[in-house]
Amino acid sequence: MDAQVIVVGAGPVGLLLAGELRLGGVETVVLDRLAAPTDESRASTLHARTMEIFEQRGLLDALGSPPNDPRGHFGGLPLDLGGLATPYPGQWKVPQTVTERVLGAWAAGLGADVRRSRRVRRVVPGGDRVAVEVEGPAGPERLTAAYVVGCDGEGSTVRTSAGIAFSGTDEEKWLLRADVAGIDVPDRRFQRLDRGMAVAARRPDGVTRVMVHEFGAPAAPGGRSPDFAAVAAAWKRVTGEDVAAGEPLWVNAFGDVSRQAERYRHGRVLVAGDAAHAQMPVGGQALNLGLQDAFNLGWKLAAEVRGDAPAGLLDSYHGERHPVGERVLSNIRAQTRVLLGGPEMEGVRALFGELLALPSARTRLASAITGLDVRYGADDDERVGTRLEPAPLDTDDGPTSTAALLRPGRGVLLDLSGRAAAAWAKWNDRVDVVTAAARADGPLAGLGAVLLRPDGHVAWAAPADAAGADPRPALRRWFGDRGDG
Repeated sequence: MDAQVIVVGAGPVGLLLAGELRLGGVETVVLDRLAAPTDESRASTLHARTMEIFEQRGLLDALGSPPNDPRGHFGGLPLDLGGLATPYPGQWKVPQTVTERVLGAWAAGLGADVRRSRRVRRVVPGGDRVAVEVEGPAGPERLTAAYVVGCDGEGSTVRTSAGIAFSGTDEEKWLLRADVAGIDVPDRRFQRLDRGMAVAARRPDGVTRVMVHEFGAPAAPGGRSPDFAAVAAAWKRVTGEDVAAGEPLWVNAFGDVSRQAERYRHGRVLVAGDAAHAQMPVGGQALNLGLQDAFNLGWKLAAEVRGDAPAGLLDSYHGERHPVGERVLSNIRAQTRVLLGGPEMEGVRALFGELLALPSARTRLASAITGLDVRYGADDDERVGTRLEPAPLDTDDGPTSTAALLRPGRGVLLDLSGRAAAAWAKWNDRVDVVTAAARADGPLAGLGAVLLRPDGHVAWAAPADAAGADPRPALRRWFGDRGDG
């Protein structure tokens, strides 16, 4: 075989997945049709849960000091994203070019083999491997791997070749978008005018991103790739301002498509990111949803390839992420109606505005949009399945944090009471057992021990006064049986 796993698509999702696989010791090849990383800005928002993921892998410093906006929105209505249980509230403005550069350098540094100018034509599953037919610089190639993951976007060749259904609805409403130099228009945040809705945001480099939607417009001129003249004309009809003399750096359109793969895994073929779900990128949720797919999948697929995954671990990728994707698509559909609806939606918008002023409603929606409310599975202990808020710790070796302990991409069993049993060490080839003291006012307060999956979600927890609490059933569930352990 040419690799243990082939990842198709070198965007942020594919690169994060490649890095996760390399942390797990998996030979990984990434194929991308582009000769070089894109210079288009595209998605520019990272939410709190994604920032926590970057912290867990030691990547925050590489992002620099991105601007933070404490405000988000729900369907264009202001939504305060502060006050949540995270060190990273609000929206972090990181151009996709930067995100790709950081993830690309990290994955390559771990040994991922990124091959560009490779257009995947077809994947052919068969027996114990998958063949990937590729058109490369030297002509046709045929590569094989134990598994193939499609991170190749909404029109995924991998998903289509594998016969995975992509059900849902196509676009009915469109936003035209352009990054334009040399124009001077007022900044506006989801301004509703008589003929449509307009957004303008001037960046520090003087480039202005404009977005415009005309109420009742049946389609985007030119489809997904309109020319700048179409954007300028729509902008003038809606705002009365003329931006036609500006220099367009990037132009596109996106609509309210809402589709989801019926299966995220089909044998040895899996999908993640926009290959698994297509949605309007309202509120920056699309990129973050895809990155969180990759973070859930990487450690599981690595364990499967190594041969030490417990039964059902890889299938839990679909079981956990498909419901999350379904719920995000549902909230995006609701937001799209509120955002792009015409005068007939004013009553609904007024009602939502009143609801968003209520702390409970604000917290619920902010937690959903930022990905902080994701809980995998059901358990009597309400902590199990949730992500652990980054927490400071004290060890014999000095201060550390849960995020730092998770950096190697392994499980972590935190012994907070000094009662670790020798039997727990049977998993030390895949789980780090760490004795530590938690801060009295932190998220670990009151716990005697906690088992974290490599993605930072809680697999098991025991109160400080629970003498003899046994993590071994959870260790077997997530990290495999260790004989009489």
